Amino acid sequence: MQTRNRARLGIIVASWIIGALICVPTIWSQPPDWLEPLVPEKGAKLGLDLQGGMHLVLEVDTDAAVENRVRHFRNRLEQWAEKKGAVAAIEQNGPAELKVSITPMPDDFDDFVADFGGTFEVDHKVGPSAVVRIPQAELRRIRDWAVLQSLETIRNRIDQYGVSEPSIQRQGDDRIVVQLPGVDDPERAIKLIGRTAQLTFHLVRDDVQAEGLTEAIDALIAAHPEFKRDVRALNAALAATLPTGVEVRFQRVADEFGSFTQPILVSAEPEMSGDTVVDARVRIEQQFNEPYVLLQFNEEGAEQFAELTAENVGKRLAIVLDEMVYSAPVIREKIGGGRASIEGGFTIDEARDLAIVLRAGSLPADVSILEERTVGPSLGQDSIERGVRAIVVGGLLVVLFMAFYYRYAGIVADVSLFANLIYLMAILSLFGATLTLPGLAGIVLTIGMAVDGNVIIFERIREELRLGKSVRSAVETGYSKALSTVLDANVTTLIAGLILFQFGTGPVRGFAVTLTVGILTTLVSVLFVSRTLIDMYVQRRGVRSLPI
Repeated sequence: MQTRNRARLGIIVASWIIGALICVPTIWSQPPDWLEPLVPEKGAKLGLDLQGGMHLVLEVDTDAAVENRVRHFRNRLEQWAEKKGAVAAIEQNGPAELKVSITPMPDDFDDFVADFGGTFEVDHKVGPSAVVRIPQAELRRIRDWAVLQSLETIRNRIDQYGVSEPSIQRQGDDRIVVQLPGVDDPERAIKLIGRTAQLTFHLVRDDVQAEGLTEAIDALIAAHPEFKRDVRALNAALAATLPTGVEVRFQRVADEFGSFTQPILVSAEPEMSGDTVVDARVRIEQQFNEPYVLLQFNEEGAEQFAELTAENVGKRLAIVLDEMVYSAPVIREKIGGGRASIEGGFTIDEARDLAIVLRAGSLPADVSILEERTVGPSLGQDSIERGVRAIVVGGLLVVLFMAFYYRYAGIVADVSLFANLIYLMAILSLFGATLTLPGLAGIVLTIGMAVDGNVIIFERIREELRLGKSVRSAVETGYSKALSTVLDANVTTLIAGLILFQFGTGPVRGFAVTLTVGILTTLVSVLFVSRTLIDMYVQRRGVRSLPI
């Protein structure tokens, strides 16, 4: 029996040493050189409420992703029909359904629809008319893909922005939760994350007379201020004024007095999209020492851009990003080599952020911010100090009470509590958990749960001693009879913690993590550590009483 207890004590001491080494990166930011080979590289991370930073809840407009797919199919179908020498009339018959009439109807119409990535299907076809729609399963896939691609695009942008250890997670069907610890410029971060970055190239329609256009736009914006931000609505209001195939965009112009916007007429359909951009870098223009963004196309894009510039020498080409014309240079000659530049009187930060969003890719749909919280570092430091103070004061009071009330058994409970905290912090550090202020509250609750388990067992042992049983028999019976009560109390709390983790968000999850892990370590410390120390005392020779 003594040999088994020594082996169990050896396991306990070894687990303390290993646990303490795992906790080093969490509690000691710069350990000495001789200790570094023995400890992990990273430990538990501090959450936003402790470190400071930003918390954003974003919503992806998945309906817009469906609209984009329908619009793309419609454009491709019109081009295909034109190549077949047919005339196509296409009407929107619903959010994901088109009524198509092609005269004459090509024999391979069904094949064209089927070859379009499996997105559309022919619902029914009679003569030159057909109804094409997106199946429900494909609709769900498109919406899910929009959220996943948005999440990955946002992650790429944040990684290039340089945020240390960000947290980007999907929440529900169409939401993304972003946590950016240590961010000191929230406005810039929000612009970077939420920007759709849809790059297109349009020919400027200098051949269209625009007399009175500026006055008409000013009058419309005065009556409808939202038109300043919604270019599509503005063009819909100007449909009777503008020629077919021509739309208004606003061009950003910068001079020595600052930057402003002015209307410019461009082709409604882009000559080329920015999907073929593979790189974007900030460069400094030599003459005026101003930053600009240099684009690099892939092989297909380089060929398209060379063909576009060769066919439109002498015309202006508008570079449009998110409906805003950033520059509209005159095409002097064919531009080969697969490069283009965007100039717009940028600051160095604006140029760098623009390069990041172009390099990381466009968001497949608009992203709106549902919730925004910013925590300053001083508030986070104050939370840490208060949380640690609560843990220390609460722990000391519990330790002193247990030692005074239960004497030796109380000291055993205190040692068990110490072991519990080591195990808890080691597990959190090992898995790189994020420690939040509610998480600290979970640790405080764990201290109470650990003591509660020991109290239940000690009181049962006291009852057995009052019945006149020997010390060894009282300990055996006390642990045996109290086991079910201890397990029931902790398992029910464990179930509640798991439910909070599954359905909770943000701070609630932080509390659930420490509570759940704390319950598991509590069972180990109460049923293994405490039992070992009590058994070692009881099994000594000549022991006739237990200070409890």
